[in-house]
Amino acid sequence: MMSDSFAEKVLIVEGKSDKKKVKSILKEQVEIICTNGTISISKLDELIDFLEDKEVYILVDADDAGEKLRKQLKREFPNAEHLYIDRMYREVATAPVYHLATVLIGANIDVHSEYLEMG
Repeated sequence: MMSDSFAEKVLIVEGKSDKKKVKSILKEQVEIICTNGTISISKLDELIDFLEDKEVYILVDADDAGEKLRKQLKREFPNAEHLYIDRMYREVATAPVYHLATVLIGANIDVHSEYLEMG
């Protein structure tokens, strides 16, 4: 059983660098889960149980691998909210922090306001 101190919001990203970057922007407590690009069925089943009463957000790269993962996650988490970075940045890890901050705030995820001012 998860304790109440755990974040209500969960963000699924692809890699460790994505996680690190997003974490630095976030102002509220959000659990960030890395799929490392692919996700096994057993890991998915674990996640489905863990995530059933959480708000799930999906933020993956704007490339083929990211789209493939997004499709898979869409099937497993039909209620998840999908966040999209601009295609010109391709990767979450290389997207400018102000762009990511804008994407996150658009999903009502609290970010440090100084990142929004960098744009």
